[in-house]
Amino acid sequence: MEMGCMWMRRVRVTANALLIAMASSSSSYSAVTVAYSRHYAPLSFSYSFSTSHRRSISISAHSSSSAAAPLSIHDTENLHDFGGGEVYVNPDKGSKVLLKGMTYPELEKWVESHGFRSGQAMMLWKRLYGNDIWAHNVDELEGLNKDFKKMLGEHAAFKALSLKDILTASDGTRKILFTLDDGLLIETVVIPSDRGRNTVCVSSQVGCAMNCQFCYTGRMGLRRHLTAAEIIEQAVFARRLLSSDVGPITNVVFMGMGEPLHNVENVIKAADIMVHEQGLHFSPRKVTISTSGLVPQLKRFLHESNCALAVSLNATTDEVRNWIMPINRKYKLRLLLETLREELRFKSNYKVLFEYVMLAGINDSMEDARRLIDLVKGIPCKINLISFNPHCGSQFRPCTDEKMIKFRNVLAQGGCTVFLRPSRGDDQMAACGQLGKPGTIQAPLLRIPEQFKTALNVTA
Repeated sequence: MEMGCMWMRRVRVTANALLIAMASSSSSYSAVTVAYSRHYAPLSFSYSFSTSHRRSISISAHSSSSAAAPLSIHDTENLHDFGGGEVYVNPDKGSKVLLKGMTYPELEKWVESHGFRSGQAMMLWKRLYGNDIWAHNVDELEGLNKDFKKMLGEHAAFKALSLKDILTASDGTRKILFTLDDGLLIETVVIPSDRGRNTVCVSSQVGCAMNCQFCYTGRMGLRRHLTAAEIIEQAVFARRLLSSDVGPITNVVFMGMGEPLHNVENVIKAADIMVHEQGLHFSPRKVTISTSGLVPQLKRFLHESNCALAVSLNATTDEVRNWIMPINRKYKLRLLLETLREELRFKSNYKVLFEYVMLAGINDSMEDARRLIDLVKGIPCKINLISFNPHCGSQFRPCTDEKMIKFRNVLAQGGCTVFLRPSRGDDQMAACGQLGKPGTIQAPLLRIPEQFKTALNVTA
């Protein structure tokens, strides 16, 4: 960990030096690209400047077999929409089909294409996701037709992930490390509760392109999207590995590594599989997809899925949110909140969850609390106040408990439904904003607004 801190300090100085040199070297347009070559997923950052003071930061990741769609963040409004991006396909699996990548109608059609009746598809589905079996290979498919099992052995693959390690925090939180077929790593967290509400926090990408300044995963940049199979299997593994220890896994939150709605196609598909009543059978209201605020994808999600939505808000002004969450430079607070007001008019008994990470001296004033009350008016919602979880190289500090309680009380007095969310698993880097392992070259830290430098103990 100390070595990681040393590298992070070194990279920050190098990045700043690049920015200064580029800004002062010429009044005409100039550009520089810094590339970090690594097996599987080279990570690159691209910076460009011009005399109009328009600055762009591009973060992209590539592998020999897949490329995630690059994310560009500009100080102006001229950004392209965030699109799909490719996912890794393992050539070693040959012609075998990964079963967990299919919805039930797709599985049924595939089974019938091999000459078996649809009833066999349902029996297979229940052994993949239900009946406390969670099969990982043909030998675990008890009760299936012999010929059907033979066909599955020849044409089907069962596992998208390989278990690497399980780390247990002092509060009982488990962090599960998985290796993907291309050698990359992802992390999944299981959060037990004495009240029987056991939650699995799943990742949707390797790394993240959003570059939220308070998030450790954001330091990685984006390596690639996860497939629907790689997402769904995190929940399957959680039930298979830990149900006997912590009890039934009842809730799923898409709050691990990545921006779920940047990978909207695979996230919606994985969520649909999770709530299928003959499979994992999670309640749609207990499967929560979180977003930093990708408005077009948010609208698509609300139209196509009945699962719950969480929006990571974290600021009450565009000035602060532009800094700590660069996605706000494209989708401003007003657009994000007006979209929610409009879309939620068509959904009954539905509340969005606003997540608000408390950063000492940045977004925790009582003025922020009062602004937050005004911002969420007219939106059916709940608010989670989250303590900032420090990580190596972080520039922010957590608020005191007293400050968080005072902030909560102002919100409650203003008519908001608000909860304090305690940190879980932070001694194993399993808490909110702590997942992942950035490399030696990382996503850029953005310029700190002058009025917040004192709060962060930064000299001018």
